[in-house]
Amino acid sequence: MKKRAGTPNKSKKIHRSAAKKRAGGEPADAGRFYYKGNRHKQLRAFVSVVKLGTLTRAAEALFLSQPTISLQLQALERELGVSLLERRRRRINLTDAGEALYELARPLVEGWDTLDRDFQARVKGLQAGRLTIAAGTSTIQYLLPELVRRYREQYPAVQLQLANVTGKDGLALLRADEADFAVGSMLDVPNDIAWAPVQHYDPMLIMPPDHPLAAKEKITLEDISPYGLILPPQRLSTYRLVDLVFQQRQVPYHVAIEVGGWDVIKEYVAMGMGISIVTGICITAADHAQLAVRNMKQYFPQRGYGVVMRKGKFLSAEARAFVDLIRPGLLTHRDYDEPGHSGR
Repeated sequence: MKKRAGTPNKSKKIHRSAAKKRAGGEPADAGRFYYKGNRHKQLRAFVSVVKLGTLTRAAEALFLSQPTISLQLQALERELGVSLLERRRRRINLTDAGEALYELARPLVEGWDTLDRDFQARVKGLQAGRLTIAAGTSTIQYLLPELVRRYREQYPAVQLQLANVTGKDGLALLRADEADFAVGSMLDVPNDIAWAPVQHYDPMLIMPPDHPLAAKEKITLEDISPYGLILPPQRLSTYRLVDLVFQQRQVPYHVAIEVGGWDVIKEYVAMGMGISIVTGICITAADHAQLAVRNMKQYFPQRGYGVVMRKGKFLSAEARAFVDLIRPGLLTHRDYDEPGHSGR
């Protein structure tokens, strides 16, 4: 009788145990099955970690906690039976298996994120969609107008945004996927960025027509030294490049005015407030009427302007159409399609 009386209690314990398992009360089973069956979230976390370099950045980008990202990665590695990432102190590196998976997963994940937009573009023939291009003031003012005009004629329904930013801010937009690509010049190309130059411009010294240096055909750095320069702000690459050349040649120089915008600089030079070294992209036919212009390529390097994008970026149909206007087939090489680790 006592044995039969004890049976229901044992049965209750069994049912409670089963209920506990179903509720995820046992950590071992929960860890095993919690993320199973949601491969898209696992791959999205994996791709984000590879692109951004750390679990913390990936968690911020996906609006998840770092432990959640870690669990998704562990589940993915367990289900595939391979190690995908080498977790080191400051960053994460891909294993050979991780490289293979990233090459397969990246276009799937990024394609999924833009599926609705790409579908509408494909069905309507680029009659819908959005394109964001990051560029500096000189690029927007001198290089892009004709390209934008042609693009608007061919794809009038695409919402086009030109983000006027410095080079550093443009890279930040690319890394955050807030811009499809950038157009501009680069002095240093980070490991996670691909750059395909399409136009090159010589450096030019500009001065008023009655300036003492205007009578000379060939001008040296020593000739420039006594005169005050008008340059863009120090945070911009032009200022840094001018400073670097003078420092390397050990020629003294001084900046009379720092001001932003090539048009403002040209106007101040024409008014006799100083001379300047600018990139040839900003010199127009009208400028030759009010300025004396001399080529300085014997001292300063050419500046290349082209398409800048994050390696591994999956370009939308709208973006590819614009790049083809810049130069057809520009992105047929594989550099832009390779994953790269950020140098930040």
